[in-house]
Parts: sequence; C-alpha cells; structure tokens
Amino acid sequence: MKNVLVLGAGLVSRPLINYLLDKGYKVKVASRTVSKAEALVAGHAHGSAEALNVNDEAHLERLVAECDVAVSLLPYTYHVKVGKLCIKHKNHLVTTSYVSEPMQALDESFKEAGIISLNEIGLDPGIDHMSAVKIMRDVEKKGGKIISFMSYCGGLPALQDNNNPYGYKFSWSPRGVVMAGKNNGQYLQDGKTIFVPGRNLFKQYTIINIEGVGAYEAYTNRNALPYKEIYGLQDATTVFRGTLRNVGWCYTMDKLGKLGLFDDSFREDLNGLTYKDMTLKLIGARNDYDVIGDTAKFLNIEPYSSTMKRLEWLGLFSDEPLPKEDNVMDMFCNLLTKQLAMAEDDLDLIILYHQFIADYGDRKEYITSTLAEIGTPNGDSIMSRTVSLPAAIGIDLLLQEKISLTGVQIPIHAEIYKPILEELEKMNIRFIDKVKTI
Repeated sequence: MKNVLVLGAGLVSRPLINYLLDKGYKVKVASRTVSKAEALVAGHAHGSAEALNVNDEAHLERLVAECDVAVSLLPYTYHVKVGKLCIKHKNHLVTTSYVSEPMQALDESFKEAGIISLNEIGLDPGIDHMSAVKIMRDVEKKGGKIISFMSYCGGLPALQDNNNPYGYKFSWSPRGVVMAGKNNGQYLQDGKTIFVPGRNLFKQYTIINIEGVGAYEAYTNRNALPYKEIYGLQDATTVFRGTLRNVGWCYTMDKLGKLGLFDDSFREDLNGLTYKDMTLKLIGARNDYDVIGDTAKFLNIEPYSSTMKRLEWLGLFSDEPLPKEDNVMDMFCNLLTKQLAMAEDDLDLIILYHQFIADYGDRKEYITSTLAEIGTPNGDSIMSRTVSLPAAIGIDLLLQEKISLTGVQIPIHAEIYKPILEELEKMNIRFIDKVKTI
C-alpha cells in the first residue's frame, strides 16, 4: 500500500485527505497541533496523525523517508526544506504554492533523482493554469492562435452570507491579504508593458460583468508577464491576471493603505492605547473632538461616505484597547480577524473567469470560460475543495505512475491537466465555456 505524508492540517487539507483515504492509500498527517491532524483522519483505518515541529529536521526527515509522496501544505518558506529531503529519499513532492526561485533551483536535482516537484496545483494557482491551457491548446489544434488572454479569480462570501460592508471574509489570517495589497503588478496590454506600483494597486481597477455571476472589481494580481512564455502565448499582445472582489473593496483598501494600516514597521508608542488613539496618531490629530471628520479630511473624502462608514464599522474609531502587537499592520489584522471572520456555517463562493481572443486568420473568436461555485452546506468550503482536490488527484496520478514528468513542474502539461479536469468535473467542479465570433 502506497504512503502519503501530508504536512500541515490547515483548513484546506480535509478534502485532500478524504480523497486519498477513499482511494485506499495510507495517509499520515503531521502537524504542530496534533489534535487537528487526529480530527482529519478520525475513523479511517489507514489514516494516522503525528505531532511535528517542522524545525525538528531529524523527525521531518524520518517522516519523508517513510512516504512515497510528501504533500507540503506548510507555509511556502518550508517547501524547499521538504523538497531537499524528497530528493535525498527519492520521493515525490506536491505543493499548491507558487514556484519560488529556490524551488526552481532544485529542478535538476529532482530530475536526477527521477522524481517530480509538482507545484501550483490548487485553485489559483492551479485550476486557473489547467483550464486556461486546455483552451489554448484546443485553439491551436484548430489552427488558431491566442492574441489576448485575461484571467480573473476571487474567493468571496456566498451571496446569502455576504453580510458585512466589506463584502469579504477571512477563514485564515488576513495578514497575507494585507501584505498582497502592497505588491507591485505587471501585465501586457496591446503590446505595451503596464507596471502598477503597489501604492497604486487599488487605484487601478476595473469593474467587469461576468455573465450569470455578477459585477465585480478586478485589480492586477502580481506579474502576468512570465505567463506569455509559460503558456506559450507568443502571439498574444494582451496578457493579464487579476483578483476579483466585491464592489467597494478597492477604494476602501486604498484609503486604509493611505491611513498607514499596511505598515508593519516596529512601533513602541502605541502601548496601552485604543484603536481611536492609534487612528489619531496616524492622521496627526491633536485631539479626539471629531476623529471621524478629521480622518475624512486626512483621506480627502466626505465623512458620510461609504468608505468612512466601513472604517467606523470596523472599529478604527472605537475605544477598544489595542492588542499586544508591535506594529500597526498586525493591530489592523486583529480587527479584520474579529470583524470579518467566516462563521462556521457560512458558505463561500469562488469565481474563476477567463477571457480569450482567438485569431483564425479569416475570423476571430471571443471565448469565455467561467467557474462559479459555492461551498457545501454543513460540509467543506468550495475554497478548500478547489485548492486541495486538484493536488489530491495529482497525487493519485503519481502513485498510479500516470505522470512521467520529473523535475520542478506546474500543471500545464496535458498528462497532468486533462485527467485532473476530467475528475473535477465528476465532482461538479466544472467550467461553462462560451464562444462568439467577433
């Protein structure tokens, strides 16, 4: 019986673990909090749990040595450490994270060991790659070429549980989302490279209407330029990857950034203060006579604007004591965690939307491909399913020796994406494709 090691027992791991156990594999879940791991394998004869401090390298190596495939659902900074152990013991590695430069540097070592490091096999990245490349290759087989590609993805509360003024909820630490709000972005538009500095990320957004789904704000997601080569889009003059949020998010986030709430530099002058006190310091006000009016003036917006209402609702003008953190960002994230938490019975929504223009010489086609699904009532979130099930299916393919590739890979090859997309369809995770001649 084949053995799978799952490192990490976070919120997205359950569908992966259940899928592999149902396939008859032995699955060991190793986590810092062993009770979480035990809950994930409870009742399964072939499931086991073990406490692990990932910094205990001897223990980690023993676990990797015992498995056939190691799945790292740890923070991405640990993937290379796990990868080196996989190379040493000639076991495959699977992650849902972007390929980092240190991971890419291990490509030849993985190839020499005859194993694969299969990365970016979640939702975004993951299903976005697979669904897009499938359409691109289909167009090429019909004699066409892709001249424009735009892709958008977002995880949001389902409509019935979209009950806060931000239109967003967190089921994990919000720090990653806040940090991403400082990232630069790049994309290709009509043959020109467009650079978006982090300070303007939430200023340069558009509103797009997704047929049958709704209207959403879209802003740049990292650097889209490498995907021209990765996807083989040599004829494309537009290549864009964006993040979707509910309307109102971008303007509000821009003002929160201007207020200084994305600053993670050390502060020792906030001890013993309240959120209102912190806000007053951030805007340089001398008293709290009109904190809302003074903040609106600082941000150059009306005090009755919806953005100011969101700041007030969040608690930035409250007398709540600040948490024991040493920087403004983490104090801000503490509020986000409290006010925008995903409740246990909340349903989530994921949207993945591609737009293509295909040129066949005598005609052009506008192609859209849309995935919009919500979580299962009293079951798994759709985010956890779409992040972990592609990885689980990929692991199954590896253990059946149906993937011949070695080295550091992402799922843009037919032997990976075709069977995974087919299996996802059986689980009702499917795209709606539409084609229109233009």
